[in-house]
Amino acid sequence: MNRKGVKMKRKGIWLLSITVAALLVLAGCGEEKKKVELKDEPYIKSEVIMGTIVKLKVYDKDKEAALDKGFKRIRELAIKIDINNEFKQESEVDKINAASGIKPVSVDKNIYKLIKRGILYSKETGGSKDITIGPITLLWHIGFPDAKKPTDKEIKERLPLVGYQNVVLNDKEHSVFLKKKGMKLDLGGIAKGFIADEVQKVFNKEGVQSSIIDLGGNVLIHGNSPSGDVFKVGIQDPFSSRGQLIGYLPAHNKSIVTSGIYERYLEADGVKYHHLFDPKTGYPFKNNIAGVSIISDKSLTGDGLSSAAFSEGIKNGLAFIEKQKGVEAIFVSKDKKVYITSGLKGKFHLTAKNFHMAK
Repeated sequence: MNRKGVKMKRKGIWLLSITVAALLVLAGCGEEKKKVELKDEPYIKSEVIMGTIVKLKVYDKDKEAALDKGFKRIRELAIKIDINNEFKQESEVDKINAASGIKPVSVDKNIYKLIKRGILYSKETGGSKDITIGPITLLWHIGFPDAKKPTDKEIKERLPLVGYQNVVLNDKEHSVFLKKKGMKLDLGGIAKGFIADEVQKVFNKEGVQSSIIDLGGNVLIHGNSPSGDVFKVGIQDPFSSRGQLIGYLPAHNKSIVTSGIYERYLEADGVKYHHLFDPKTGYPFKNNIAGVSIISDKSLTGDGLSSAAFSEGIKNGLAFIEKQKGVEAIFVSKDKKVYITSGLKGKFHLTAKNFHMAK
């Protein structure tokens, strides 16, 4: 393939963003709140980790040290999960992949827990989300300098290596075995959600009662705003630059996870290929969705369901999320229609004039 005909563009733009303007206040929820001294302007720390901008905010007075502890936890887990050699060392997932078809590999209990959850989501989604998609994602490598559109032959050669059914877990040994040589786990579709939840555990231990954890598209809100009421979270316009919103919704102790075609993509021969792959074809999913945001209590839940909902398309995706207890979703179509699950009626507020609520 002519390399000159390939253009790679990685956007640091996620479909969901928290902006200062979007952090407004709602009417009080009517329950007595614990007295917490909060700062109007939070302590903030940001770094580029896992190929995205990670930003932590803590509003509690005298709790700035929690930020460093939060980032320490992020790095600890990212180093064990990474398959792109960002940290210049072999991760635990790398060790599992290297031993595919050869032997089981025992791993850290937290990583084992994540892989086990990934298998569960793979089963629940009927394989539309499959954590053994590694041979395909590494082949395309969208979001990295060496991204390229593979040939049909290259894709077909790797498809037999994708299949969560060929992962053997051993709870006693915390070991993982990939039956076929060449199989590769890719936890990128659930890693950020898992890590966000782990950072929240750190904040809880530190006594933080008002915070925002933002792992580039995975946003976890805890507590209330400095005013004592819930935050409002802006939903990003998927067709515009960061900070342009289509609307907002209130969020208290909630995770908002977004998947979409404008986050990362490869442009080859005039065609844009996004990074959400169909495990059955080895190509990006094809449907009318520009983006989907999942609202849930845990960020890992949102991560596990976001790409699955995306893969189903709008009609089936809405039906799929409606069946999930305590989970809601916002779908944005390519023709700028906004679809919401029943639990968000009266809560999500559309503000962008060039978008329309679907009937």
